[in-house]
Amino acid sequence: MKTSEDKPIRLHVFLASAGIASRRACEEMIRQGRVLVDGKTATIGQKIYGIETIEVDGRPVEISAQRSFRYILLNKPKGYLSSVRDPEGRPCAIDLIAKGVKERLYNVGRLDQWSSGLLLFTNDGELASRLMHPSSEVEKEYLVQTDAPLPESFAQNFVRGILCEGIRYRARAVRLLAPDKALIVLIEGKNREIRRVLEHFGLRAMSLERIRIGPVKDASLAPGQWRDLTEEEVRALKRIANPENDHRNKGKQR
Repeated sequence: MKTSEDKPIRLHVFLASAGIASRRACEEMIRQGRVLVDGKTATIGQKIYGIETIEVDGRPVEISAQRSFRYILLNKPKGYLSSVRDPEGRPCAIDLIAKGVKERLYNVGRLDQWSSGLLLFTNDGELASRLMHPSSEVEKEYLVQTDAPLPESFAQNFVRGILCEGIRYRARAVRLLAPDKALIVLIEGKNREIRRVLEHFGLRAMSLERIRIGPVKDASLAPGQWRDLTEEEVRALKRIANPENDHRNKGKQR
């Protein structure tokens, strides 16, 4: 990918287009000093023309117009971090698929260390950025079991919105399956959102599993197992991540 000399682009956008990571993750890599441009440490907001020598973690960034994208679904077990690497040496979810793929992949969004369930990986930076942007409103569904019965007001209050330490948490939908078990659908994905809301009610999550990401789910995928997304699943994700489709759908709803 090369830009014309009169139209430079921001470095983090270029890296995302190269499949290095999402735009947000690329910015963090730049902030951490992991990116070099022509041998010099890159800076946030830096623009390039696409003709420079760019390295990430000491490896040159190679752009190919024919590069194919990879989309993988992993059932992350508890205890694994949703990170590409960990300075403390803790196990990372990427380790479960690294030996089986040659592409440089990264996770789309996060799932906290002690939660399990579905996690997407890809080298399609543009799609990853769209899926993680709040405007896409991608639903994520969780199955949670608590250490004590949920109060009768839990579902209604969570859907209306709960203020915890100055942050408002709101679920799109909550369905009680048992006194201590519920299905919860989120669209914002704030850090440890369900756990913080449970703590607000004096409860703890005994298990917390993500069972759906937008249109993608797979109850047959065992913990630690992964598979490539089907073409139909990829198309479905691209449809919900396309802002133009969002505008058309909103217009129809009116």
